[in-house]
Amino acid sequence: MPQPLLDSADLAACRDLLRGGSRSFFAASLLLPRWVHEPATALYAFCRVADDLIDAGDSPAVALADLRARLDAAYAGQPRPIAADRALAAVVLRHAIPRTLLDALLEGFAWDAAGRRYDSLTNLEAYAARVAGAVGAMMATLMGERSAEGVARACDLGIAMQLSNIARDVGEDARAGRLYLPQDWLRAAGIDPDVWLACPVFNPALASVIERLLQAADGLYRRADSGITALPRACRPGIGAARQLYSEIGQQVARQGYDSVGSRAVVPPSRKLRLLARSLAAATRRPRPIGPIPTQEAARYLVSAVIAAPAPLRPAARPPVWQAFDDRVAWLYTLFDQLDERQMSRERP
Repeated sequence: MPQPLLDSADLAACRDLLRGGSRSFFAASLLLPRWVHEPATALYAFCRVADDLIDAGDSPAVALADLRARLDAAYAGQPRPIAADRALAAVVLRHAIPRTLLDALLEGFAWDAAGRRYDSLTNLEAYAARVAGAVGAMMATLMGERSAEGVARACDLGIAMQLSNIARDVGEDARAGRLYLPQDWLRAAGIDPDVWLACPVFNPALASVIERLLQAADGLYRRADSGITALPRACRPGIGAARQLYSEIGQQVARQGYDSVGSRAVVPPSRKLRLLARSLAAATRRPRPIGPIPTQEAARYLVSAVIAAPAPLRPAARPPVWQAFDDRVAWLYTLFDQLDERQMSRERP
């Protein structure tokens, strides 16, 4: 079967979806070379559609069944007449993205809709592997990284990012009736999960649990670093920036005394600029060999799926990207400056 190309109109529709609901990804994706950020935009657009349908619908089970049918059609090369579905079909076939990765993502969304809680860090990592590790594995395949070690490090990064998000959103999630912190950690700290969720308040015991979760995330970020330095040179700044920005969320939570109940940690735009500069410096380093770091148990089946998948089509010739990348960096600096100025304006009397 001939492999479809990504239609420009469908890609434009996917961009519109992300501008409205995933501005952070839309901005970060511009740091990636075009041959990565265009298919990534298609993947994220479908993920956004899936998340919205499962989360907002009256029946998550019905929405999940419909999304799986849409995946069946996309993988058969006969997507529904929807821009996100057509773009997804083009990307998964051209880049040989295993169906397992998208099924994992849908399963994680379904766990969210069911309000599932997690007894231990191991079980929480199983959830994070589905909603974020699978995305890391998909991004690795788009960049041409299909080795077991490289995909495992991409999963580490995705899981770490999800743990950072969970630590930041403890209060926000609790007010929505959701609790992601490992319940065995809560009990060990003297907190009854049901009692706390009924009246979510911050205290030193909760701070110790959030700190512990961020320490677990930091360990995964360090594992992911060798994978980032082994990526194609044009991809390292964008992925490195994402790593720095997400790990900084945890640092911001720590600066607030680990209180993510009373307020939501926000990384100031000026700080984001410094982190971006750090990611640019790191991108110039010579790649380090990826050491024999064991794959996280939660991500093992995702890594195996990528290894077992057929080889993708030979990618198109990649044009020089550094001049265009410099333009994108300048744009992002301007954006952060504008955001910083708006924040200061709101704080002025």
